[in-house]
Amino acid sequence: MNKIIYLITGLVLSLSAISFGQKTVTGTITSDNVKRSYRLYIPKSYTGATPVPLLFNFHGYTSNAAQQEFYGSFKAIADTANFLVLLPEGLPLIGTNTGFNNFSMPGVKPDDVLFTSDLIDSISAKYAIDRNRIYSTGMSNGGFMSYDLACFLSDKIAAIASVAGSMIPLHLSTCQAKHPTPVMQIHGTTDPVIPYDGVGPLVTSSHIDTLLNHWINFNGCNTLPTKLNIPNSNTADNCTAERYIYEGGKNGSTVEFFKIIGGGHTWPGTIIPTGSGNTNRDFNASLAIWQFLRKYRLDQVSAVGQSVAYNNNFSISPNPSTGIFNLRSDYPGSCTLYVYNAVGQMLQQQSVGEGTTQFSLDNSTPGLYFYQIKDRGTLLKSGKVVVE
Repeated sequence: MNKIIYLITGLVLSLSAISFGQKTVTGTITSDNVKRSYRLYIPKSYTGATPVPLLFNFHGYTSNAAQQEFYGSFKAIADTANFLVLLPEGLPLIGTNTGFNNFSMPGVKPDDVLFTSDLIDSISAKYAIDRNRIYSTGMSNGGFMSYDLACFLSDKIAAIASVAGSMIPLHLSTCQAKHPTPVMQIHGTTDPVIPYDGVGPLVTSSHIDTLLNHWINFNGCNTLPTKLNIPNSNTADNCTAERYIYEGGKNGSTVEFFKIIGGGHTWPGTIIPTGSGNTNRDFNASLAIWQFLRKYRLDQVSAVGQSVAYNNNFSISPNPSTGIFNLRSDYPGSCTLYVYNAVGQMLQQQSVGEGTTQFSLDNSTPGLYFYQIKDRGTLLKSGKVVVE
């Protein structure tokens, strides 16, 4: 819900003329008998030979897809990480003000959840999309839209992030998420459009603490977070940032919160000097969002029948290590170990029986890796290993 129009037309045109080496295509589909538009950013690294992730990036109220493409830009990140960025176009909701319908029950026209679902199917038919790695983010009204997808299209969405968005209490209380859903929230404490306490000039939304508590409890995360202070590298932006991480959720899910102390209704780190209130310059929201989302897969977070009783039947040591790990299993039967790199690519899988099984990442780059242990599709445990 962005009351401020981020860019004037001339600025959009001038930025569009700059060559970033990217390819943005426009298209339309018919959804619920209505012609709908979108923009799709195809990174220079995309070849079509291998399925890649798809990131929805929804614009704010009164904005549009072209403005959001620059305001909350993922272009440079997508070029490196190789994912497609899909920017849907909203419809007029009040007068000529365009946006997405997050303020009535799902199914009420315009049905933007259905539009999103139809877009996924349409884009997947034309491009090589990894259906286990479809994510959503957005600014303000686009953040509301991302939460709606987590609740009402969870069979297609792996994880979401919201910037200056929230949920209306009706949608929060009727959320129908079918699986634990990793969530990132970025919000300013002095946001004048979608206030932190939810009492705003345009809509009454959920208090941000209430919103976070819902997803923390739904995912089964630890209620005591890890708090990280973001260095105040830019003292001229009149605000600071704190990061809270709620780990330990079911099927490896987490909740993360960037609390912008003194921050307004803006996208942290944007190159566009517009918005309502202070724009934090201590971190880049787009980069933080991708680093969060990229870790999750739909087949991971939606795994049915995770056995909490078996979580403690596995241990890995040493961790960190130089690349050789010992997996100790007391699980009564055979299972399979899967190891992924930081961008979700599976590096190896191997059978695991009772006792100790060794697996190696000694030829891998030092850093963070993720693992899952499954028994015929049932997730028994997931976690992280570090190669020094």
